Amino acid sequence: MKYKFTKMHGLGNDFVLIDCVNQSVQLSPEQLRLLANRHLGVGCDQILLVEKAKGNADFRYRIFNSDGSEAEQCGNGARCFVRYVYDQGMTQKKEIRVETLGGLIIPKLESNGEVTVNMGAPKFEPQEIPFIAEKRMLTYSLDIDDKQIEFSILSMGNPHAVQVVESIHHVPILVEGAQIEGHPRFPQHVNAGYMQVVNRNHINLRVYERGTGETLSCGTGACAAVVAGITRGLLSSTVKVSTTGGSLTVRWEGKNHPVWMTGPAISIFNGEIEL
Repeated sequence: MKYKFTKMHGLGNDFVLIDCVNQSVQLSPEQLRLLANRHLGVGCDQILLVEKAKGNADFRYRIFNSDGSEAEQCGNGARCFVRYVYDQGMTQKKEIRVETLGGLIIPKLESNGEVTVNMGAPKFEPQEIPFIAEKRMLTYSLDIDDKQIEFSILSMGNPHAVQVVESIHHVPILVEGAQIEGHPRFPQHVNAGYMQVVNRNHINLRVYERGTGETLSCGTGACAAVVAGITRGLLSSTVKVSTTGGSLTVRWEGKNHPVWMTGPAISIFNGEIEL
């Protein structure tokens, strides 16, 4: 079966987007892994399937990691999503409502070409993340390789464990990040973030993404890191988040308020692949 697709990226976090509205698409986990393979397929961190909304939203989209597993939410993908449906003529709106497994998001195309996304309010209760804990706390400790590491744990529609480090350049992210991702206290695994506080309005960030590994940027990871920093009194309400792939701006006014994320969304090329 041949499928048309568009390759996009948000700060180097790259995606294959497939229109499931105007073409019939059925992909097995094996086909998803092949599509994401950088040697045998198109190559990407995640695959985004554009679908008709089931409720009152404009669209629905599903997110699949490069290992074929499905994710609830994706911040960089959300920015690419609105750019894609607008550029493809699937909508004339510059602000749309999108259903995801992690809840409703509202991305908006800005006049300068960047995209702002209302990512919704973060969740902190352990059962909502989900995370195995007796009660909600500001930070938690996990045993990793016979040492205790302190984390902020929250959900941005998907689970995140964020730790504060002195330098993001000297963290064992490939080994330790994988151990954190699969820690038994996270029943659905977790995204592992490493945050270096530069000042109250600027952080550096690396993220080991669940089902993918380290990526050049992680939008929900950026939101989670800023929320974690604000709740711990380390950051102000508007923060520049510098990742390997570039910078995002994240804003959060505190409890019960949504998190706002602004950054670029770039189309790379269109193509067709037989799977």
